[in-house]
Amino acid sequence: MEPEERILGIESSCDETAAAVVAGGRRIVSSVVASQLDTHGKYGGVVPELASREHLRAIVPVVREALSRAGYSYQALSAIAVTEGPGLAGSLLVGITYAKALCSVTRLPLIAVNHLEGHIYAVLLEAGHDLELPALALVVSGGHTHLFEVTGKFTYRLLGKTRDDAAGEAYDKVAKLLGLPYPGGPVIDRLASYGDPEAVRFTSPKMKGNALDFSFSGLKTAVLRWVESRGMEQEIAERRARHGAGFEELLAATPKATLDLLASFQRTVIDELLSRVTRSAGEIDARTILISGGVASNRGLREAAAHLAGIPVLFPTPALSTDNAAMIAAAAFPKLHRREFAGPDLAAHPALSLA
Repeated sequence: MEPEERILGIESSCDETAAAVVAGGRRIVSSVVASQLDTHGKYGGVVPELASREHLRAIVPVVREALSRAGYSYQALSAIAVTEGPGLAGSLLVGITYAKALCSVTRLPLIAVNHLEGHIYAVLLEAGHDLELPALALVVSGGHTHLFEVTGKFTYRLLGKTRDDAAGEAYDKVAKLLGLPYPGGPVIDRLASYGDPEAVRFTSPKMKGNALDFSFSGLKTAVLRWVESRGMEQEIAERRARHGAGFEELLAATPKATLDLLASFQRTVIDELLSRVTRSAGEIDARTILISGGVASNRGLREAAAHLAGIPVLFPTPALSTDNAAMIAAAAFPKLHRREFAGPDLAAHPALSLA
């Protein structure tokens, strides 16, 4: 019997430094993620230069910890996989440079992985590879909102993408506008459950061209205009002054009208996402729907997607929804079998597409 294949994955596309070991394409042996929330929280969003510096500090101990938890040496690995893009150029460069150095020393093959494909494999890690095809994949996060048709041996066709803000980015910008802590998505998701999603009516954007594309900048502007029309400056200033307060204190200090605004904002985002999921699933006769990325952790989205009729909807667990290296290692296994290896000239591709 041949020994089980094992891949070390490295992920550094944005503001998490992550490393993981996956065995046999499905079994997560170890997974380590170093977050930068404390670094970027005071700015209300990711600062690329700071993100790169934090990756430099974290990359060596994170990789060592992933191998230590797995109980493996480099000699026990079959390959090293790393995210090549899309993402922040400086952040990607840290992971790629370290992965190339490791491969040079250990003589292990290097595998370049698309970050978006990694998010799709985050679902497959738990759901299994034998899902019915064609599948529709929605990758929705702070940096991405993409719809893909998945066919055959995991080939991809882009159906729609955001033309401006990604869904998660809209969450963070609305949270910053209202004086809520970063990251905004989880906070808005929790607060929205206390509001009336029908209280504020937001209109859907009128899209020219591809009707499956997304746009969230107009919704963000509509929230800004709503805030300006109600003179909420003092309320927002008081909320910012409570930076670091617990959720219960934050909830108690948030007026009902603001909770209604957040519920209506979230409802609109979810409607925009799922209306295109439903439409595109019908157009390609999808047998399965995959929803992944950081926004896939949103409870409102998960609850709403459960009511899509007739098609199984698969989510990863919250830990695999946000950026992690297990998904990168898992996505590398088909490339290992096809011997699709990267060379020492591998570069960062911040705008890399999947299809």
